Amino acid sequence: MDVLLAKHAQHVVLIHFPIALFVLGVAFDLASRGPRRHVLADVAYYNLAAAAWSTIPTLVTGLLAWKLQLGGRRLHGVLLRHLVLGCASSLTIALTWWVHSRARRRAEPLPRHRWALELLGIGLVALTGHLGGVLSGVNVPI
Repeated sequence: MDVLLAKHAQHVVLIHFPIALFVLGVAFDLASRGPRRHVLADVAYYNLAAAAWSTIPTLVTGLLAWKLQLGGRRLHGVLLRHLVLGCASSLTIALTWWVHSRARRRAEPLPRHRWALELLGIGLVALTGHLGGVLSGVNVPI
């Protein structure tokens, strides 16, 4: 029970949801290319929407972990980079969902630039996750 009540445990558990939902959303978007694959495009949209919304509690619990674990002290090094990249990842995930949402509302085809945005998002998420692993002791520091 102590593990669940640790001051940082909620963030460590919650972070897996936006990561998985975003990566699957991008995979379904890629799979939806071609005629008669609108069901996969719908699945991609809903995965991206869930990923975007699930970043909110993840960000909140990350900030709470910082306040509770470190007493709100000034961040530096890997922890600062993790925070900045986490915010950038969340913003990119939300922006990707917005691009999909806007195209759906306007009944337009998805713009081609979404691929660059999705690729950027995958890279940011991977790097943020790696730094989180370094902080938790799972990954070796880079």
